[in-house]
Amino acid sequence: MSESVRAFLLGPLLKSVSRSFYLTLRILPAGMRDPIALAYLLARAADTIADTSLIDPAQRLELLLALRASVNGAPPDDGSLVRRLRDDVASQQGHADEKLLLESLGGAFDALTQLDTADRDAVREIVTTLTMGMEFDLRTFPDERSGQLGALATLDDLDRYTYLVAGCVGEFWTKMTYSHLPGTLKEAAATMIEHGVRFGKALQMTNVLRDCAKDVRIGRCYLPERMLERFALTPQDLLAPDASSRARPLLFELVGKTLELYRDALAYTFAIPARSVRLRLACIWPILIGLETLALLVDNDRWLDPACVSKIGRSRVYGIVAKSSMVVMSTRTLNAWAERLIGTIEARIGGRVGGQASTARS
Repeated sequence: MSESVRAFLLGPLLKSVSRSFYLTLRILPAGMRDPIALAYLLARAADTIADTSLIDPAQRLELLLALRASVNGAPPDDGSLVRRLRDDVASQQGHADEKLLLESLGGAFDALTQLDTADRDAVREIVTTLTMGMEFDLRTFPDERSGQLGALATLDDLDRYTYLVAGCVGEFWTKMTYSHLPGTLKEAAATMIEHGVRFGKALQMTNVLRDCAKDVRIGRCYLPERMLERFALTPQDLLAPDASSRARPLLFELVGKTLELYRDALAYTFAIPARSVRLRLACIWPILIGLETLALLVDNDRWLDPACVSKIGRSRVYGIVAKSSMVVMSTRTLNAWAERLIGTIEARIGGRVGGQASTARS
């Protein structure tokens, strides 16, 4: 891959649109970095298209499918897709970084053609799956401006959704590791891929729970209706002033399921040899950040208030990065750190559930 393409992938554009994930991308071994960074940029551009609420959902879906076709090698359209994205979507962006990303898609398509065949096929596969998740959103939920609220039906639907938008990334990441760092992972590929899928699902479940307040206000309820019914709730109830307290038992149940996924994420991370420092750090950072986010969430009495998002600060993120970098080769230390966080969350859930039960009985 040429230096100019590398500069495009790993320069200011990538940093401006990838936020904390940029830290993970930068720490990756060089061979993995380029295809993963390119996949991220293409998926981020697709996500920007899907989330531009000032454009009718049908038009967003049309553009999303056109982008997917271009990624998968559809015949050139003389630049008309890039022009449409620039004129119809980029012009609607309130953030300059998102606008620049869409305007730079021509360069991303060119970069894709410069990858070797195996990496190009892998990037096409992951972007296709991720855009299927975005297509699912556009087909499942009402227009954000309609004032209506849609919801997933079952826990299986939520599981499928978390695979499409994040679990597949763990699968892609694992395949990239086997391809670019042969011999690094000693576990069987099938085992690591399954752990990788659950790793991605853990991170997405954290996002679903953290962002629930915002999502329901744009018509999207990812908490399944069947689960809500068990707690005598409807999707509309999540908008009420007392929603945070009424839905807390449901939150705790889903946090418990998410912690099970994080244990697989830890198993994945500790299957990476201690000497593979970059790859270990790229995995442990999102785990620790995710667990600290869940700790904030279970302590947040207003978790369904969009003004009270459970999000750790940038200084804390840098603290996690610095401390973990010093102990990355010690599986015992990293595991103890993560287990302390998990134990704290489980204790808070257990204590609060027990306290609520006692109050209900009195």
